[in-house]
Formats: sequence, structure tokens, C-alpha cells
Amino acid sequence: MRGSRLAALVLLSAACGSGAGDGGTGSTTVPATTTVPATTTVPATTSEADGAGDLSVPDLAVGPLPAELDDWEPYADRHIDVFGIHVVAFPRVSERAFTHGAGVLAQYLDNDADGYADDERVVQAMTDERAVLVMPYDEEDLESSGILESGLEEAYGAQLLFDVETAPTGGFDAALEEVHHLVFDYGWASVHPERLAPEGPSDLTTAMDLARGGRFEKVPGTYPAGAWYHYDDRTCGYDCMATEYFYWSHTTILGGQGDPDRCADIAEEWEPCTPERLAAVDPMVTAMLQDPDLGLPTVPPDGGYRPRS
Repeated sequence: MRGSRLAALVLLSAACGSGAGDGGTGSTTVPATTTVPATTTVPATTSEADGAGDLSVPDLAVGPLPAELDDWEPYADRHIDVFGIHVVAFPRVSERAFTHGAGVLAQYLDNDADGYADDERVVQAMTDERAVLVMPYDEEDLESSGILESGLEEAYGAQLLFDVETAPTGGFDAALEEVHHLVFDYGWASVHPERLAPEGPSDLTTAMDLARGGRFEKVPGTYPAGAWYHYDDRTCGYDCMATEYFYWSHTTILGGQGDPDRCADIAEEWEPCTPERLAAVDPMVTAMLQDPDLGLPTVPPDGGYRPRS
């Protein structure tokens, strides 16, 4: 979440990262596989915006850490550049999981797959915040690395994604959520603060307060009857709950939560798991997130970024 960096990411991966029914960190072990080759290599062109990342199609090639990330060398050993946004992996992370996480990020940023980031302002905001997707193998790998005592959280906008929760066989792909949080916190919400600021007041928090049956700075003892979003982890503050609400709403609109088994798994936290149900019970958030002025993704990522260019 905004303002909650690496020092709090272990808690956030449970409270504001992995959604209900996702199994949490360490629930599924994914065996390492061989490197997934990059699908497309296109010569880079640089954005005219001062400080913006490279907006041309990324090749998602795995390489060493760039010089600007030399402070990550004690913890991470590989890097992927996605439109100028950093993805870093700890040594135990498989190439399969690493490239998958980067592919999901590329698809959120270039959702129409034309080979260019959809919104230069989002990329600019993320690069300004030094946004980085951090991929340890699991929670133990993170804690034993020493990174939580390093102070790196002061210099980067970081979001965790564990290898063991990335596209597990037979389980929900946490990359769809964790990468979504990264782009929301440091991209979409920054570009559209009046509409999407998770700390409020914003259109997003107004809609969330209706979905929860009132404005609750902390998790209430019980939610009012009729509430359809009832987040119950008390480590999650108001802005964290808004970030989760945005994730649930947006990915539901994309059709990413509608599998019958998935609907049952998440019902304790999120009831309207299909686009049709969400439109019926929450027309406010549905209309907002489908507003073309926001330019949000309309196709759910699958990690297989294949730009047309």
C-alpha cells in the first residue's frame, strides 16, 4: 500500500496482498522450471517525458541488476525491465515465476498489446516512485535475506510477489493481485487522485463505503446487513481496504473472479464475483472503473505477454 514499504510487506502480503481463498503465502510449492524465452525483441525508443521509462515494447529479458539497483545486490540476483519498471528476483526464484510476474506487469501496462504502454502518465508516476516488484521464493526467503532490516523501503515503492504463489498448478495466480496493487498504488491512483486515492476522499472510497455499509476506519465487529465487501483483517487500514476493494472490483469486471469454485472461496470477503452481479449490486464502482477516461485494463492478464508489434 502507499506509504507501507518493505518493512511492512510481510504483513501486507497477507492483509493487503493475497486475497481471501488464495491460500496465502507458502500454500503451494511450485517447482523451478527452465527459463521462459522472451517472445519479442524490439529496439527501444525513449519517451519524451523527462524521467519517464522506456514506453516501447519490453523484451522481458532476464539480466543482471542494472547499476541503478546496485543496493539490491545483497538480496536479488536478476532483473527484468518492464517499460522502465523494475522486477527483481531473489536467487531461489524460478525463471518461470519470474518471467510470469513480469509478463503480468507488462499486460497491465500494455493491455491492448500494441507494444507500447497504454498511459505514459502511469509509467511516469511509477518510475518517479521507483516502483519495483520484489520476488522472493517465499516468506521465509524474504525474512532470512536481511532485506527487512536494510532500509531499502525508504528508497523504493515496493510490492511483494512470492514464487510459491505465482501461477501455481491448480491454484489462483497471486500475480494478478500483487502486480495489480503495485500498478494501482504507484500508478493509477497517483494519476487519478480525485477518482482513485485510497486514503480518500475520492470516488473510490465513496463507493467502498457504500459497499461496506458505512465508513469504517478500522474493521468493524460486524458489517451491516446488505454489505457485499466485508474485509476482516485488522492489520489492514482504511487505504489498504480501499486498495483491496479496487482490486476486487476491477478484476471482477475483467472476469477474473467468476469461476464457481473461486466464487465460493472468496464469498466471505467479496460477494459479487461476476461482472453481472457486481453491476447489479454496485453500479457506482462498475460505472467508474469502466469510464474510458481512467483508461484501465479491460482484458485480464495471463502472464503471456505477446505484443502485436
